[in-house]
Amino acid sequence: MTSGSRRIVVAVDSFKGTIGARAAAEAIREGWLATRPGDEVRLRPMADGGEGTLETVAASLPEARRRLVAVRGPLDDTVEAPLLEFEQGGLRTALVELAAICGLERFAPGEPVPGLRTHTLGVGEMLAAALDGGVERLLVALGGSSSTDAGTGLLRALGARVLDEAGRPAPLGAAGLPRIARIELDGLRPLPSGGVATIADVDSPATGPKGAAHVFGPQKGLTPGEVLAADADIARIAGLLGVDPAEAGTGAAGAVGLGLRAWGAARGPGARTVAVISGLAEAMAGADLVITGEGSFDAQSERGKAPALVAELADAARVPVALVAGRIASEAQTDRFLAAVSLTELAGGGEAAMAEPARHLRDAGALLAAGWVAPAL
Repeated sequence: MTSGSRRIVVAVDSFKGTIGARAAAEAIREGWLATRPGDEVRLRPMADGGEGTLETVAASLPEARRRLVAVRGPLDDTVEAPLLEFEQGGLRTALVELAAICGLERFAPGEPVPGLRTHTLGVGEMLAAALDGGVERLLVALGGSSSTDAGTGLLRALGARVLDEAGRPAPLGAAGLPRIARIELDGLRPLPSGGVATIADVDSPATGPKGAAHVFGPQKGLTPGEVLAADADIARIAGLLGVDPAEAGTGAAGAVGLGLRAWGAARGPGARTVAVISGLAEAMAGADLVITGEGSFDAQSERGKAPALVAELADAARVPVALVAGRIASEAQTDRFLAAVSLTELAGGGEAAMAEPARHLRDAGALLAAGWVAPAL
């Protein structure tokens, strides 16, 4: 860097429904450098385990290897989904994103989701493919799921036998849960040497009012009656798997967390795990400013979402942090940020902000850069 130049780190999450984390970070960088071209701007886009997590992690790891694997989609169709492999902590690691295999993104906007039929068999096939490739550690990003099968599809692909009363394979999906009489786990593939961990921002239990069926079932096409039935079925499946359905995180991705827990997977926090993989704390060392953000910054944003985590890490590194968000709710606490830019206000309205997010993110980056006066904005 030249004398008087600054080092900036951009660590934003996706602006859901408008622009992904990587593209959002690039737009902010473009705006900043248009105003201060001599500065160094490092990108460390964030994710919490939902759709786009794999691509976000890949953006921070140029040495990572991305390959497409043909697996079964949520309705038995064949899909080509990405598998990301990289070295971390001396272990050959693979990241699998559930949303890319059987997520809601597999359905067109407005298309009804047949939530009783969708399943996670392809996720298990992807995990098996990673194991066949010799990986030593598996990370599974949970979020954006279209299914509520308690991970029973995934377990089948890993060697479990999911049987009805006659000893035949039970049907897939939530529709098949009532038919399951027993689950034999002795044929499950062993965990890799470095273990398996989930990446999710959901800490909900598998069952109950805050469980997988009640909270997320309706968005997957389940009727109120089907939600009640699925909740009861998941509770029974938990007993067959020997996992406590009240355990935090077992309700993630239609209770896939339950099935993965039965396999022996550990639960990992979403944004924090991505931050570790991408080396966010290391990138902050010696930085002059960190810019974080997300689509909607509200009172819930302080509960484990990316901006709160980025601000926490920036505080620990004694680096000031600024916020860029699609909208900033009136009740949101922004005192910890040196500056807070709302794209809604910048664009003159929410519809305008959502129509051209990259343009307004560039404007936000330029605005922050123009307001820079060391050591504060």
